[in-house]
Amino acid sequence: MAFFSKLKDRLFKSSSKLEQGLDAIVEEGGETAAPASDLADPAPASAPTVPEPTRDVRDAAPVPEERPAPGAAQLQPDPLPVATPAPTPGPVTPASPAPTSPPPAEAKPGFLGRLLGRGTTDEPRRVLDDDMLEQLEELLIASDMGVDTALRITSNMAEGRVGKRLSATEIKELMAQEIARVMEPVAKPMPIYSKRPQVVLVVGVNGSGKTTTIGKLASQFKGAGKKVVIAAGDTFRAAAVEQLQVWGERAGVPVLTAPEGSDPASLAFDAMTRAQEEGADLLMIDTAGRLQNRSDLMEELAKIVRVIRKKDETAPHNTLLVLDATTGQNALNQVDVFRKISDVSGLVMTKLDGTAKGGVLVALADKFGLPIHAIGVGEQIDDLAPFDPEEFAAALTGLDT
Repeated sequence: MAFFSKLKDRLFKSSSKLEQGLDAIVEEGGETAAPASDLADPAPASAPTVPEPTRDVRDAAPVPEERPAPGAAQLQPDPLPVATPAPTPGPVTPASPAPTSPPPAEAKPGFLGRLLGRGTTDEPRRVLDDDMLEQLEELLIASDMGVDTALRITSNMAEGRVGKRLSATEIKELMAQEIARVMEPVAKPMPIYSKRPQVVLVVGVNGSGKTTTIGKLASQFKGAGKKVVIAAGDTFRAAAVEQLQVWGERAGVPVLTAPEGSDPASLAFDAMTRAQEEGADLLMIDTAGRLQNRSDLMEELAKIVRVIRKKDETAPHNTLLVLDATTGQNALNQVDVFRKISDVSGLVMTKLDGTAKGGVLVALADKFGLPIHAIGVGEQIDDLAPFDPEEFAAALTGLDT
């Protein structure tokens, strides 16, 4: 629950976008679906009706100087008439000043007051129809869930509910349920094998958060009693090696490095040798950021895989693709490319605290079905946690758990 609170607090851009959009959709058409009982507040049954043939219709509007006497007829139209007792025969006595009535703000609100949320906690409601479903689809697409995923979620939401009046909270609950249903099959922690060392290859484009993710995972595995070794395979950027060394110190994990510009495949081979000699449980290999249009870098990644398989033909045992949530729909292209060259086994999504389009994670789950091992919402060492579909869906739609 602690991480959910952090996730909900920091996933403010995505959740506020969906939450505000859903509220607006319901409020926009809420008045079209009111039942007869919501259209007006009926007059009290005990108020007698006294005929006033000489009364001007303008007296129906309240004026500061004169108020109608108690029991005077109400001239406002009432769509739900209430039976009243017959008027008492005899002369009508002059009206006496009425007692002070409560201020308008304290009066019981009618339908419009309830729609605007004034004087009551009742939420506005709207009929779930084709127009509303189309607006929901557009909202989900704008949150980067993609057309196919948005259609699937809204279709499931509508099943058996078309024509029913729903509040914004009920819509959010339904949407969270459907999002969690899509993501439930892919919410899996990174598997740990008995093979030693278990080789974890971490890939992704520049700036996706690979180095930070390796440091956080290494800290968690170390805390779980595993012996971990890190190989700084991004030998083209000195800053990347230095950053990984800082994270290694924080986690209490050794970091193996090589001179700048060295062959990363050679470093990976040496790291496997050392990890085997030291009896390490896990070897985590960082790699340089790859771009889909850089064939040379993609070939280099394939070379790393070939070299470490000379030491262990089953390696790498895990290939984690780290994705930056702020890239939106481009994350789908990255998954497609990296799956072809490195046999991606699982995903880690970072920077969910910096995007207004966190729905891309739902699109990834729906399209590829790859395990989502963890998500990150910050730079601190504890800002990476196992993926929980229900908590994520609740945070994304602005619900509390």
